[in-house]
Amino acid sequence: MSNKLGTKNGVGPSRVFLPAGSYPSLLDFLVERFPAGTREGWSKRMLEGTVLNQLGEALAPDAQYLPNQHIYYYRELQKETPIPFEEIVVFEDDNIVVADKPHYLPVSPVGPFLQETLLVRLKNRLGIDGLNLAHRIDLETAGLVLFTKRPELRAIYQNLFRDQQIDKFYEAIAPIRADLELPLTYTSCLQESAAFMQMHEVAGEPNSETRIELIESHDGLGRYKLSPVTGKKHQLRAHMNALGIPIKNDQIYPVLKEYVHPEIRDYSEPLQLLAKELSFVDPLTKKEHLFRSTLSLLPLVKSSFSD
Repeated sequence: MSNKLGTKNGVGPSRVFLPAGSYPSLLDFLVERFPAGTREGWSKRMLEGTVLNQLGEALAPDAQYLPNQHIYYYRELQKETPIPFEEIVVFEDDNIVVADKPHYLPVSPVGPFLQETLLVRLKNRLGIDGLNLAHRIDLETAGLVLFTKRPELRAIYQNLFRDQQIDKFYEAIAPIRADLELPLTYTSCLQESAAFMQMHEVAGEPNSETRIELIESHDGLGRYKLSPVTGKKHQLRAHMNALGIPIKNDQIYPVLKEYVHPEIRDYSEPLQLLAKELSFVDPLTKKEHLFRSTLSLLPLVKSSFSD
């Protein structure tokens, strides 16, 4: 239903389930369900027509609470700190969009980020209301992201990732370990840890697999080609850390750094991880696609023309 409601400023509505229970009104439920908001704030949004029922009809502040159904609401636009990097559209046809995401830009709305996300920026820039993510990469990671242009196409292209029908590789800058024989294929069982955001390895059947190659090295640092076979959260970062070669400027592995608010964030040391290449046979056009990122990581050797 939310896809049929359309977007406002590039952002679709959020959905809330109304559980069994009794409330004097829907407004009373919303105030209890979202304690960070206010009664006046929710009443204002309902009067503005941004709280809707399952039929897409606006709900007034005196609307009755009707359990066991969904309602929809549009998030309020807050003033966001601009992220000073621009995305690049690498490819677009009738079905898909491929974009280069800069470091620090979230892929989709999360936390304090709404307009300053790749998905919403592209919706507004390209005027594609039905744009959807086919996969994700981390906020700190730069590189290629695939989108579908209509909701009915999303599963078709998502299944390419699920069924391992897409070849993808990343580049990373990380320390050299002289005793590590490369190339190698690394597998482990990754699970969420007790530490917020961090994944960790546990005993059990491997659920993650990465092919790791060394492309070049200089002064103790290497440029690596990382080819993930599976797509677990933070897989590349966790695997490189487990091998004793954590990716340069990683704020999560091996030590989780304190969160820095976007208003005061230092952008001078981005995570040295780049989604460099995507290749696949398009399931609809049957065309063979090969996309390469236009972005790059730090050079390992300074140019002779630099100061």
